[in-house]
Amino acid sequence: MRAEKISLKHISESLSVSKTLVSMVLNNKGDENGISKETQKRVWAKAKELNYKPNLMARALRMGRSFTIGLVVSDISNSFYSKIARFMEDEATKRGFTLLICSTDENPEKEKNLIRMLINRQVDGIIISTSQSTPEQFIILQEQKIPYVFIDRYFDGVDASSVCIDNYNGAFQAVEHLINQGYNKIAAFAVTPVYVSSIRQRIDGFISAMKTYTQEDANELLIEVDYQDITNNTRKKIFEMLNCPEPIDAIFAVNNKVAIACLESLIELGVSIPKDIAIICFDDLEVFRIISPQISSISQPIEEISRTSIDLLINEIDSQFGSIHSNITLSPKLMVRGSTAKKM
Repeated sequence: MRAEKISLKHISESLSVSKTLVSMVLNNKGDENGISKETQKRVWAKAKELNYKPNLMARALRMGRSFTIGLVVSDISNSFYSKIARFMEDEATKRGFTLLICSTDENPEKEKNLIRMLINRQVDGIIISTSQSTPEQFIILQEQKIPYVFIDRYFDGVDASSVCIDNYNGAFQAVEHLINQGYNKIAAFAVTPVYVSSIRQRIDGFISAMKTYTQEDANELLIEVDYQDITNNTRKKIFEMLNCPEPIDAIFAVNNKVAIACLESLIELGVSIPKDIAIICFDDLEVFRIISPQISSISQPIEEISRTSIDLLINEIDSQFGSIHSNITLSPKLMVRGSTAKKM
């Protein structure tokens, strides 16, 4: 029997069960229809044995869905977003959906074009880490009844589900840790656009911690680095801050892209970490654990972000706008390593 001709009927007859039961199991609806775990395992095993391939076009036409989800992020080359995309792809596949991944380069116009493309591709819903400064794009999605969920960043005044991190307290905790280690001339390196919610909240957490614990003017120590030229902008600013009358003694990097640029600049300038300057980053990278010294960070629960946002979006797709929007805030974790050792 040729693999491409295998149908639900073949599976059902080989197991002596109904075609409807097989369909429910292979569409991940076995639990909600009271089908035993053992029977579900038998169906999946037989489908694999027979090399069953579902007719996705027929399924889409029958159910009025494309079974595709769009993921729009600012930079897929960023480890944070690439890991999210990987976990989301797995979660979407488990639920019978395909994930289409788009990268905006923090360009609001490019984001709008990508969302239009996803709409034209008739995706069932979109997960967005937005770079927009105005809500018009989301009003369009609502008018076209396309479910969407914000991740990492949300948009004030837009009624939509979101899965975000407690950025304010994560940043406050990072700066508080530096201060407890004896550092007080702490510069925050923030990447543009700083109006997006995650960056804004991290800046607010930095400013609040500095006001709480030090006499320093936090606004004077806030550096905004142009996203389009992070490396050169960061190198220039670090050089200036090391050669001013009161040089900085620590850096809080608001994300991993600017943290890498800071580390490259410090190494080029022959600065010893943490002897001359301590550094902590909001975001954790695998490389932070294998370089010397290891880099302290605020770690985000990437797998939980991915799973939760997929769950929220598919629930909204299934409910056809009947579900109540959920705004979920997850807690980050302080990872203390050698780059923030106590100041001598």
